[in-house]
Amino acid sequence: MTLAPHVSHVSPSRGRWARALPRGLVLAGTLLLTACALPPSLVSPPQPPEQLAAAAPAARAVLAPMGVLRVGVYAGSPLSLLEHPGDPSRNAGLAHDLGRVMAGWLDVPFELVRFDRLPDLMLAMGQGEVDFTVTWTSETYGRDVNYSLPLLDLEQGYLAGPDTDLRAAADLNALAARQGGVKLGMLNGSGAQAPLARRHPQIEIVSLGSYTEASARLAARQINAFAASKSVLYPMAERLGDGARVLDGRWGLETVAIAIPKGRQAGMSYLSRFVLSVRREGYLQAAVKRADLRGAIEPAIR
Repeated sequence: MTLAPHVSHVSPSRGRWARALPRGLVLAGTLLLTACALPPSLVSPPQPPEQLAAAAPAARAVLAPMGVLRVGVYAGSPLSLLEHPGDPSRNAGLAHDLGRVMAGWLDVPFELVRFDRLPDLMLAMGQGEVDFTVTWTSETYGRDVNYSLPLLDLEQGYLAGPDTDLRAAADLNALAARQGGVKLGMLNGSGAQAPLARRHPQIEIVSLGSYTEASARLAARQINAFAASKSVLYPMAERLGDGARVLDGRWGLETVAIAIPKGRQAGMSYLSRFVLSVRREGYLQAAVKRADLRGAIEPAIR
């Protein structure tokens, strides 16, 4: 099936910044990493490191075979795209920001390809219609894409709805033991069903179609909590208000990486060096800060 995504074209990024990048602290208080304060738009990333510049012509033919880097995004996720319609220069998200850097270093135009949902994006990537995105690694999607070295790990936790008495992850099982009928939501296709069922044998696991649906179910008290990446849960809690909170503790970690279509193994060496460079030089940490990505920690596998 061929999807009809929304495409927006952005000119390639070239040139150096006029000033050095300051160093700082980043990653939601859970980790101290080298960081840099990038200009809000990330329109003009500096020239690539010498090794990557030398490898760019060969990598460009593999990683951007259409002569443009088609970056797949879905709105509303700090891993992908956070839009500011009144001021596009403030648009953020790891796929958006790192895609700009990659396009600049490959010296090709940067093109956003928008989707409503991650599954649609990954289907398009499997069909070769998208060149680059950032997402958590998944065995399901791994059949159609190749993942880079890890960018970072994200804590997976629980969001309890408004006016909740729950404080910690362990309170969910205690509540189920006392009264039964406890419902825990999860995102369909996230791969969370099995680990959550093991941790919460007395709780009904409810599969939901979107984060919007999860927020609505929490607000209506139709589920007691929602399990997902803390990077998503903290903004959801703020939007819900009325005492909604992210519970202490976590039920897992998810690894975040760059994904490219299968069949482009010749570009994996360049992609690995790209990941190491953006981690070392601070572009990753700057993208994390711009997207207000919380729950991020240094990857266990480096």
